[in-house]
Amino acid sequence: MSLAAETLTDPKKVAARRAWLRRAAAQSAFEARMILRNGEQLMVTIIFPVVILVLLAKTSIIEIDTQGAATIDVIAPGVLAVAIMTTSFTSQAIATAFDRRNGVLRLMATTPLGKSGLLAGKFCGVIAVEIVQVAIIVPVAVALGWRPELGGIPAALGIVALGTISFTALAMLTAGVLRAEAVLAVANLVLAGLVVGGGVLAPAENLPGPLKHIALLLPSGALGDGLRGAFQHGAVPAFSVVILLAWSAAIGWGVNRLFKWQ
Repeated sequence: MSLAAETLTDPKKVAARRAWLRRAAAQSAFEARMILRNGEQLMVTIIFPVVILVLLAKTSIIEIDTQGAATIDVIAPGVLAVAIMTTSFTSQAIATAFDRRNGVLRLMATTPLGKSGLLAGKFCGVIAVEIVQVAIIVPVAVALGWRPELGGIPAALGIVALGTISFTALAMLTAGVLRAEAVLAVANLVLAGLVVGGGVLAPAENLPGPLKHIALLLPSGALGDGLRGAFQHGAVPAFSVVILLAWSAAIGWGVNRLFKWQ
């Protein structure tokens, strides 16, 4: 019997794996509740994206070259990308940084949950909050006239998963290297910079000068373009997938080498 088969059939190992999954699931639920119960984070993760959606769809504050498409068809995927970034990056970076400062991460890592269970719980907690965000943002966008390509939903889910991995890893790297007070400022500044000049709300081609070329190489631009491609044309641009995979691998390596638990 191979080692893999023995691991799958060994009663003790199976029980240990199930126990780990239960602990990780409990941590995921805890992480999601903490985000949704926090008024400041609720404003950033849900209210902020909805306000952006309504303002850009109903006003001319920002002129966007839609290349013949309806404005809402360009804006809605971008707002979903912003929502993903607020949850997987900003909220996680700030929460993890303060948990690290207060010694929570160090203590949690020594419990049966372990480091792997804690990280899995944080990632799955982010996914749970993103589901809530989608359940709120999509009906608002549809009410404003958005008609997405339904055949692109599987591709959109794939690019959302990649984007979530990239930005959650970036949150862990930021929180694991900087002081909590610095993370509070940096996370919000980075989010604002990516929203304004990162090719999220509108295609990178709309940005002036060299910003258009920079945005194409950023995970924000890849996520925004990926969601627009999925919901407008039913497929994600291959370049967006490559960019997100590259960022995920690079930032993941950085987290593994530089993250400090205390």
